[in-house]
Amino acid sequence: MTIPAASVGPTAPTTVPVTLYTTVDSPVGELLLTGDGTALASLSVPGQRGGATVLPGWRREPAAFTEALRQLGEYFAGDRRTFDLPLAPVGSDFRQRVWNALDDVPYGATVSYRGLAEAAGSPGAVRAIGGAVGSNPLLVIRPCHRVIGADGSLTGYSGGLERKRTLLALEGVL
Repeated sequence: MTIPAASVGPTAPTTVPVTLYTTVDSPVGELLLTGDGTALASLSVPGQRGGATVLPGWRREPAAFTEALRQLGEYFAGDRRTFDLPLAPVGSDFRQRVWNALDDVPYGATVSYRGLAEAAGSPGAVRAIGGAVGSNPLLVIRPCHRVIGADGSLTGYSGGLERKRTLLALEGVL
């Protein structure tokens, strides 16, 4: 029996990426930031529906998030209206499109789910838009708190309506 040359010899070691994380206090509670040291993958709060939780093997590395922490501090101080960070959220093409559309909702403004559906190029998919908004892994950074009900009501925030209220008040909407 002949063994193909490609399967003979040692195999190259595989590298498993390590998730880095840090936490920081904020006006909406403790924030958990995760990433790979290059891009921010998630920003979540305790009790967030679908939010990240620290897993075994993750490494606390505050220095990897220096710029994100600086920009968040400026935002909460009222000195920053947009974020300029490399982002690496994981999601389907549809969710990525919705999350990108969130970036276009200006500071101090709101949009309805229907309006966001139109902006994301899926005007007939309001319910699916709601699901994508609810699974946004980058709270605050990707401003899903700016999405409201058609009647102007505060609805559907995975971090909790009180946090949504706090963020909208900070931005002068409420």
